[in-house]
Amino acid sequence: MGLGLIASIIVGGLAGWIASMIMKADTGILLNIILGIVGAVVLNFVLSLLGIYAANTWVPQLIVGIIGASALIWIVRKVRS
Repeated sequence: MGLGLIASIIVGGLAGWIASMIMKADTGILLNIILGIVGAVVLNFVLSLLGIYAANTWVPQLIVGIIGASALIWIVRKVRS
């Protein structure tokens, strides 16, 4: 069953916000949502290639979103410098 659209936006926004606080990035609410959702999708894909699957509930997806968004922020910083 999955989180659904509204829950994905909420979890993505929260994950992006937490990642921006951890990485000390100055991003807005829209970019936080995008970072959280894209980060979760990318990391879920990478983990699935390794045979690891995060449950489709709030907490595991929040953790995956935070790690994925932090990785995206780190990658963008490396590309820009």
